Amino acid sequence: VQLQASGGGSVQAGGSLRLTCAASGFIFRSYGMAWFRQASGKERELVCAINPSGIYTYYGDTAKGRFTISRDNAKDTVTLQMNSLKPEDTAVYYCAGRKYAYSYYASEYGYWGRGTLVTVSS
Repeated sequence: VQLQASGGGSVQAGGSLRLTCAASGFIFRSYGMAWFRQASGKERELVCAINPSGIYTYYGDTAKGRFTISRDNAKDTVTLQMNSLKPEDTAVYYCAGRKYAYSYYASEYGYWGRGTLVTVSS
């Protein structure tokens, strides 16, 4: 099983980044997927999530109106489009998978990627 996140980097406030997570080794279309983030010295938090079919999504308060999660079950990828980035969005972003449905709780995800660093400067 592998979740490989890419697309992180450095951007100025107000800019955009697109993160992609490529999955392999499991039946991707059966898994709810999520993006979490962890800033230095803080707990890991749920950014957004998407159900296996892609019909239902969830956004945390910090992501609403700025971020969009999507998935391509033909390509086994989940994407996070981040717009209007703020310095407080600086964190390591992780993609995670949970069988059959997404969850609000990190402890319920069985598969995790290694993370990609997003740095937003003011």
